[in-house]
Amino acid sequence: MDAGRTAVVTEGQKTRASVSRPVTLTVMAKGKKAPAGSGDKLIMKHPEPAFTKVPVQTHPEQKLSVCSKLCFAIGGAPNQVAGSATAFFLQIYLLDVAQINPFQASMVLFTGKAWGAVSDPIVGFFVTKSRWTKIGRLMPWMVGCTPFVVVSYFYLWFVPPFTNGRFIWYLGFYCLYQTLITCFHVPYSALTMFLSTDQRERDSATAYRMTMEVLGTLVGAAIQGQIVASAHTLKHCRHHNVSAGHLGNSSGTEVIRSLALSQDFLSHAKEVYMIAAGVIGGLFLICTVVMFLGVKERDDPYAPKTEKPIPFHKGFVLVMKHGPYLTLTAAFLFISVAIQLVQSNFVLFCTYAVDLRDHFQNIVLTILMSAAVSIPFWQWFLQKFGKKTAAFCGITWIMPFTVMLVFIPNLVVAYVVAVSSGLSVAASLLLPWSMLPDVVDDFRLANRNSKGHEAIFYSFYVFFTKFAAGISLGVSTLCLEFAGYDTGACRQPQAVAYTLKLLIGAAPVAFIITGLMILLLYPISEDVRLQNKLALEELRNQTINCRSLREDLNSA
Repeated sequence: MDAGRTAVVTEGQKTRASVSRPVTLTVMAKGKKAPAGSGDKLIMKHPEPAFTKVPVQTHPEQKLSVCSKLCFAIGGAPNQVAGSATAFFLQIYLLDVAQINPFQASMVLFTGKAWGAVSDPIVGFFVTKSRWTKIGRLMPWMVGCTPFVVVSYFYLWFVPPFTNGRFIWYLGFYCLYQTLITCFHVPYSALTMFLSTDQRERDSATAYRMTMEVLGTLVGAAIQGQIVASAHTLKHCRHHNVSAGHLGNSSGTEVIRSLALSQDFLSHAKEVYMIAAGVIGGLFLICTVVMFLGVKERDDPYAPKTEKPIPFHKGFVLVMKHGPYLTLTAAFLFISVAIQLVQSNFVLFCTYAVDLRDHFQNIVLTILMSAAVSIPFWQWFLQKFGKKTAAFCGITWIMPFTVMLVFIPNLVVAYVVAVSSGLSVAASLLLPWSMLPDVVDDFRLANRNSKGHEAIFYSFYVFFTKFAAGISLGVSTLCLEFAGYDTGACRQPQAVAYTLKLLIGAAPVAFIITGLMILLLYPISEDVRLQNKLALEELRNQTINCRSLREDLNSA
C-alpha cells in the first residue's frame, strides 16, 4: 500500500514519504481526485470517509509567536484608524465644515476612491518587481511611505483660507492620500503569505489582524467622534429647540435654516478636526514602528530559489482566469459596498433623518465595540463550521436590524441595532481576508510553475472593492444633491431624510443578498481546503528534499 501510495515520490524521498501524511503530489486543486495506482485500488477495498481530519503539526520554524502576531496585527491598525475616520466623517466634514456643495463632495469621494482603486494594481505591479532586501521585499514599502501618509492625511482635514479652490484642494489631497495608503496596504495585505507556510498559523495571524483592525476602527471612530462631536451640535442654530417631528410634517419649502454659521463656531469646527487628524497621524507612526521591529518576512517556500517569476501581465491573466478568486472577489465586492454605504451615510442619517445627532458618536462606538468583541467568536465559528458557512451566518445578520432602525427610529432600538450590526461588521472584515490565502493556495496547486503573484491577488481584490465603493459613495452623495441637501443648514428637507433611509436600509440589503447569491458558487469547501493544505505540505517537503539533494551533490 505504501509503495503504491508514494509512487510519484523519487527514490531519495521514500524514507520521508513513508512517514508523511498519505497524500500524493497528484492531488489537484479544487478537490480533483488523483489517478488511482495499485495501492489506491487496495485502499478502495476498505472504504473510509471521504476525508478524515487528522491532527496537523506545525513545523517549529513556521510557528509564529504571539508577539509576532501582535506586532503584525498592530501594523494594520493605523490604516483602519484613518479609514474609520474618513468613512464615517469625511462626507459630513466636506458638506458642513469645508462647505463645498454636494456635487463637489460626491466628485471628491468618487474620484478619490477610484484613484485609490486604480493605484492598487499599479502598486501591486511594482511590489512584484521589488527585490529582496535585508528587511524583506514588502517591509521597505510600508516603512518608506508612512511619513508621507501622515502628512497627506493631516492636510485632508485642513480647511484652506481660500474658498474658490477648496474643491481642487480636497480632490488633490484625497487622491494623494489614497495613493500613499495603497503603497502601505497592498504590501501589508500580501505580507500574510510570507509570515508562515502553515495555514493555521496564517489564519491565526489573520484573526489577530482582524481583531486589531476592528479595534483600530473603534479607536478611529472614538477619537474622531469624541473630538469632533461638538462641531455637529445645534447650539449654533437659532432654532435649535425645534421638535423632531418637524422632518416628518414639513415640506421642503418649510425647512428651517439657521443663520450663517458664526465665524467662531466654524473656526472651532476646523480646529477640532485638525486635532483629531494630528492624533491619528501620530498613532500611524507608532504602529508602523512596532510592526517593523516585531515582524520577520519570509521568502516564498514553494518554489526553487533559481526559478524565474512569470511576467506581471501573464501572472495577471492567470489570476483573472482563476475561478475561485473571481467568485470570492465578486461576492465580497457587493457585501463591502453595502457596509460602505452604511458607514458613510450613518452620521448623516443620525443627524438629519432620525434626530439622533447627540448620540451618533456613541452608537458608532457601540457598533465597533460589538465587532471587536465578536472577532474571536467568528474565528472559532469558521474553524468549527467552515469559512463559507461563517460568511453566510455572519453577514445575513445585519439585514433585519438595519431595516428595523429605519422603521423604528428611537434611541433604544438604535443601540440594539448597533450591537447586532457589529456581529456582521466583524464577519465582513474577517472572512474575505481569511479566505483569500486559501484561494492563493488553490492557485499555487493549479499553477505550480508560477510564483510571486500574491500582490496581484491582494491588490486587485482591493481594486475591485475600492472602485465599487467609490461608485456607491459618489452616487449616494449625488442622491443627496438631487434630494435638495442644503449645505450649512441645521435641518434638511424631508426628501433628504427619505433618501438617507433608503441608503441605510433598502440599498445595503439588496447588495448583501446579491453578494451572498454569488458566494454560493464559491468552490473551496472545507474538504477541498484541507486537501490543498496537505498537497502543498507534500510539495514543500519535496522541494526541501530536492534542495538538500542538490546541495549534497554539489558538496560531493
